[in-house]
Amino acid sequence: MKTTRSIFVCFILSAFLTGCDLVVLDPKGPQAETQADVIWLSIGIMSVIVLVVCAILVYVLVKYRDSKLPKDYEPPYIEGNHIVETIIVAVPVLIVIFFSVVTIITNNKVEATPEKYKGQDPLIVYASSSNWKWHFSYPEYNIETVNYLYLPTKRPLEFKLYSYGPITSFWIPQLGGQKYAMSDMVTTLHLAADDVAAMEGRNANFSGEGFAENTFYVETMKQVEFKKWVRDVKGRAAPITEKTFNKLLKPGHLGQLTYTGTHLGFSPPPMEHSGQPNDEHMSDSDAKGKHLDHPHSHE
Repeated sequence: MKTTRSIFVCFILSAFLTGCDLVVLDPKGPQAETQADVIWLSIGIMSVIVLVVCAILVYVLVKYRDSKLPKDYEPPYIEGNHIVETIIVAVPVLIVIFFSVVTIITNNKVEATPEKYKGQDPLIVYASSSNWKWHFSYPEYNIETVNYLYLPTKRPLEFKLYSYGPITSFWIPQLGGQKYAMSDMVTTLHLAADDVAAMEGRNANFSGEGFAENTFYVETMKQVEFKKWVRDVKGRAAPITEKTFNKLLKPGHLGQLTYTGTHLGFSPPPMEHSGQPNDEHMSDSDAKGKHLDHPHSHE
């Protein structure tokens, strides 16, 4: 009993000391809600397994303890119990099959536009990372932010991810899972926000000494408030230039910055998987300014 208590205490302490964060179990969007449901399902099934195994262990220890037997007792030679052997092999196999099916179904759900938002035009956001900051381009509104995201609720979100440095991983735990951002390709992450909330996003992939502070602020708001923010940005923010953007790419940490225009015209993202540049969601000025000899493009 003392050993069991010690193991439990060590587990709890290690969870706190490793910075265990349970925001993934406080979802604010359909993708995150699906993932939270899978986590709770896994916890429930594993808890039942642990309780059953512990109960059997206690039963065996009590029933077959050495103190009940004579000192000269010799256990009989047995070949094994085929029923028990079948159970201890079949149960893990069934558990693996079950979780495999659940994983395939839920993975297909979280990789696509949320079902209840299908048919709506998504808000496209180009999210690019550099050492150690995040750049967010809104081509639909021709604005750009650094290290913070304002997002409307009740609308599908489509993030185009890539990197100007090492591989990073874009993650907003309360909206959905993480996905890699790389320097030679664009990956797409579908999310959506159901509720108004403030949350934190981060780079979830180690990328050097500044990794720990490679975070960004996220706020979801009603679409009316989001459009008001866009108007405010266009009325007060300075335009982003190639010179300014090149300075932003230098290693270091920055606060939250806001610009009109985007860097997509003079520093375009890599080619899409199809081998064609993704001009569909760029503004006219960005598309005209695009040059394919950029170091992050392919021939």
